[in-house]
Amino acid sequence: MPRLFGTDGVRGLANRELTADLALGLAQAAAAVLTQGRHADANRAAGRRPVAVVARDPRVSGEFLTAAVAAGLASSGVDVLDAGVIPTPATAFLIDSIGADFGVMISASHNPAPDNGIKFFSFGGTKLPDEVEDRIESYLGRQKLAPIGDGVGRIQRFADAEDRYVVHLLGTLPHRLDGLKVVLDCAHGAAAGVSPETFKDAGAEVVVIGADPDGTNINDGVGSTHLEGLQRAVVEHGADLGIAHDGDADRCLAVDADGNVVDGDQIMAILALSMQQRGTLTDDTLVVTVMSNLGLKRAMAANGIRVIETKVGDRYVLEALGAHGLALGGEQSGHVIMSEFATTGDGVLTGLHLAAEVARTGRSLADLASAMTVFPQVLVNVRGVDHHAMADDEGIADAVARVEAELGDSGRVLLRPSGTEPMVRVMVEASDEASAQRYADELAAVVRERLPL
Repeated sequence: MPRLFGTDGVRGLANRELTADLALGLAQAAAAVLTQGRHADANRAAGRRPVAVVARDPRVSGEFLTAAVAAGLASSGVDVLDAGVIPTPATAFLIDSIGADFGVMISASHNPAPDNGIKFFSFGGTKLPDEVEDRIESYLGRQKLAPIGDGVGRIQRFADAEDRYVVHLLGTLPHRLDGLKVVLDCAHGAAAGVSPETFKDAGAEVVVIGADPDGTNINDGVGSTHLEGLQRAVVEHGADLGIAHDGDADRCLAVDADGNVVDGDQIMAILALSMQQRGTLTDDTLVVTVMSNLGLKRAMAANGIRVIETKVGDRYVLEALGAHGLALGGEQSGHVIMSEFATTGDGVLTGLHLAAEVARTGRSLADLASAMTVFPQVLVNVRGVDHHAMADDEGIADAVARVEAELGDSGRVLLRPSGTEPMVRVMVEASDEASAQRYADELAAVVRERLPL
C-alpha cells in the first residue's frame, strides 16, 4: 500500500481521495501522536488540554475539511483555535508564537481548486519528519482518544490571527518600502488579505491582482504558476517590481520593472548577498536543492558564499538549515526560508525582504538580479518507465557520463526518479538553450529505451 503522506502532507481530489472521513481520522490520529512529549505532559500536569491551531486556504472544500479536522481534534480532547483563511507560514508562526502543541493547515498550495491537502506542524511550528507522519498514518483505524465531559476539546475562533502575523512580518523588515510601487498577485488564495495590507503598512504603493477568492478560482490563471498577468500589470502600472504568491502563500516569485521573471534562485542570490553585507548570513552559507541553477552556485562562490545542496523539497532545506544553524535557504520554485523569522517557506516575508533590498539600495530589481547569470535549464519528464531501476542501469550511467564530459564546466546533468509515479525527470543545464534541449532529449530517449515498464 502506498504511503499516505507525500512530500508535503496528505493531498488528493477533495471529496474523492481526500474525504471528510479521512480528515476526521487523520485529525484523531494526529491528536494521539502529537499530544505526546514534554510540552503535552506539562499541560496535563497543569490541568490544561492540548491546543492546536487550524487554518485553511480559501478553496471551497476547505470548509468541510476544516470542520472534520476540528471535530476530530476536539473529540480527542484538543482545544482548537480556528484561524480561518490565512497563509501556511502564518499558521506555522502562530503555533510557535502562542506555544500551541501543534497545528493543521488545509491547503493544496499551487494545485487547482478541486484538490486539497492536510499538513501538520509540530510544537514550534515546524513540519513533521517522515517518521512522525508514519506514526500518524499507523494510528489510522486504531482506538482513538475519546474523553468525555470536560475532557473534550473546545472550538474557538482565533480572532486576531491575521493581525498577529502582519505585526510579526513588519517587525522583520530591515528597511521600509516608502517610494516603491509594487504589484501583488495573490493567486486568489490565502495571501489575498494579508499581503496587500502588509505591503501597504510597510510604505509601498500597492496594485493588487488575483485577490478575489471565491472558493473555486484559486491558482486559476493567476499566481506564481501563471506569471503572465503579473508581468503585464507591472509594465502597465509602471511599477518597480511585482510579487506573485501561490495558493497558500508559502512561495514567492518576482517580476522586474520590465516584466522579466525573477525566480527563486535569483531571489536567494539577492537576499544572500544582502545578508552577507549586513552580517546576518550565518557562516556565509546558503542552502539550496539539487535543482538550483548552476549560475546561483557560481555567483555565490564568486562572493565567498558556501552552498549546501539537499534533495528536492523544502523540508530537506529546513533540515539542513536546522542541522547547521543557518539563516537562509530555499528552492528555485520560490520556497525561500529565512530561519531567523520563519520555520517554513514564507512568500509574503520573502517578497517584503526582496522589496526592502530594492528600497535600501536604490537599485532596480533587474540590476540586483544580475548578480547571477541564469544558465538555460531544460527539464524533460519521462513518463511510463521503471523509475525504480534507474539507479542500477549502467547504460544510463554511461550516457550521463558522456554528456557531462561534453558539457564540462559549462553545464550539468541531473536525473531524478519520481517518488510517486513511474517517471524520471531529466534536467540539463548548458551555456545555451539549444544545447540544453538537445542533451535533455538525448538522455530522455536513453531512459525510455533502457527502462520500459
